[in-house]
Amino acid sequence: MMRRLGLTIVVFTIVAAAIGPWIVPDDPVAQNLALRLSGPSWRHLLGLDELGRDVLARLLVGARISLLVGFAVVTISSMVGMTVGAIAGYRGGWVDDVLGRVMDVLLAFPGILLAIALVAVLGPSLRNVVLALAVIGWVGYARLVRGQVLKIRELEYVQAARAMGAPITRVLVRHVVPATFSSVTVQATLGMAGAIIAEASLSFLGLGVQPPTASWGTMLDAGRSHLFEAPHLTIVPGFAIAVLVMGFNFAGDALRDRFDPRL
Repeated sequence: MMRRLGLTIVVFTIVAAAIGPWIVPDDPVAQNLALRLSGPSWRHLLGLDELGRDVLARLLVGARISLLVGFAVVTISSMVGMTVGAIAGYRGGWVDDVLGRVMDVLLAFPGILLAIALVAVLGPSLRNVVLALAVIGWVGYARLVRGQVLKIRELEYVQAARAMGAPITRVLVRHVVPATFSSVTVQATLGMAGAIIAEASLSFLGLGVQPPTASWGTMLDAGRSHLFEAPHLTIVPGFAIAVLVMGFNFAGDALRDRFDPRL
């Protein structure tokens, strides 16, 4: 049940973000100050914000931002992490020691604090948010792939390829790395949830997407000062973040069960 629920939430969010302008034709940055802070109505299903902008239209734009950041961070992090982890696990020796120490140094810092520091130095923007989250995100994939490769490199078909004189690159690309895809897929699904929360946190602190572009984090930040007179400004984006993160976590659990040989 939970597996289907998670997949349904993720698919629904992706579809809604893709066809958002056709669902809600209102301009997400158009202001109507005369109706500011209005509650939900038939004309504006989720109400209007402090500048009279349609909350539903901005919510759909924020979904695009969250999914874009999530997919970009997971793609970059997984590619870098798989490459580093495969090299460290396959080569071993001093290469593994050096790469392992680099990973240990990055893991020594709290991830969100390191991301805040990087974005503060680089400047607040969507590109820098993706870069900062990818810098701290690849370590988890690298450690996962390294552990998998340490086991896979001892399997008979890998040993046979090495005995036949296959280059290291060919052995890694054709035999070793593909065997880690199932574990990486599960990690990537869970990583999407983490990236969405991190992007919302950075935007909430003013270090992510800048106004007037809508983001769930900036919507939460803007709604704080109107928590009692217009609670929908914080309830709506907060609920959206919670539901989407829950959906990706459920989907990740389902994939983990699917790929677990013990099940």
